[in-house]
Amino acid sequence: MSTLERLKADTATALKGGDRERVNALRLITSELQKAEKEGAGATEESAVLQRERKRRLEAADAYEEAGRDDLAGAERREAEVIEDYMPEQLSDGDLDAIVGDAVAESGASSPRELGKVMSMVMPRVQGRADGARVSAAVREKLTA
Repeated sequence: MSTLERLKADTATALKGGDRERVNALRLITSELQKAEKEGAGATEESAVLQRERKRRLEAADAYEEAGRDDLAGAERREAEVIEDYMPEQLSDGDLDAIVGDAVAESGASSPRELGKVMSMVMPRVQGRADGARVSAAVREKLTA
């Protein structure tokens, strides 16, 4: 079952259960994935769409918290959690460190100034299984160690 089919089935279940917040989140994700599909996106793009939407929700939650709107921040965080259910399993710290270590060795990078070179090698390998900020932190740590 594809992610889109799973989303549609889960939306129907949430509708029957009367969970309006979950229904809204699922419909939003479904809409974004359908847009990506129309543009010819594949399975790898699917995870990028999910990751982008999750990031948007978390950024919005942070903005709402700064504005003192904890109720709206909570709603955005719950939407981000719903999105996470459909994302590929995240890499463990050990797996991410191994990928970063391999990329650093392959690129010959030795200083933080070469962060971009290493990041361009690592990001295609993690393909939505690790957040960019987390990858960046791991690369920085390897290059400064």
